[in-house]
Amino acid sequence: MRLSPLIFCIMILARASSLAAEAPVGEWLGPDWYVFGYAKVRIENCGGALWGVVSGELEPRQDSENPDPALRSRPTLGMPILHDMREKESTILGEKTTRWEGHFYNSRNGNIYEANIRLPRPHVMKLEQCELGGVFCGRQDWTRVQASSAGTTVQKGNVPKASATAPKAATPAIPISVIAAGDVCSRVVNVPGRAQ
Repeated sequence: MRLSPLIFCIMILARASSLAAEAPVGEWLGPDWYVFGYAKVRIENCGGALWGVVSGELEPRQDSENPDPALRSRPTLGMPILHDMREKESTILGEKTTRWEGHFYNSRNGNIYEANIRLPRPHVMKLEQCELGGVFCGRQDWTRVQASSAGTTVQKGNVPKASATAPKAATPAIPISVIAAGDVCSRVVNVPGRAQ
């Protein structure tokens, strides 16, 4: 049976392509530049587009750099930062990949950037934010947060296992999630420019 290896290869490729198209829905741990730690962002599908809100932070902050003075006192916790991310297929280095394109709100400077997110691996999300039509881009890797059996969230694969002789490195602080699953879409209803 010479077709068996061919069928096996087709099954592997079909499985790999289905994994690549998995939406990055869930909770993610990304850099929190204010305190050099991490912030959590919960991403959900709201009417066919992905939206993400800050679901946990190490220290309470306000959106003090917002261009709208009326919004400068709002807390960043619960604030939408990934806006209207729509699924698109693209080609990177000759390989087809799925990514979601939309906008990213950066509360550090009050600017909204063109952005895209993609999953190179099931537990890693790449965020790319660009300005000037994609001339200047910044990239970040975010890590998926897995729910523990106790109901709190922890980062999967937090720190590589250290050898018995190596001193333990300090584990970075990880914020507690306070925005529940299913709560994202209700928080993006009044976002300016969002189609209702």
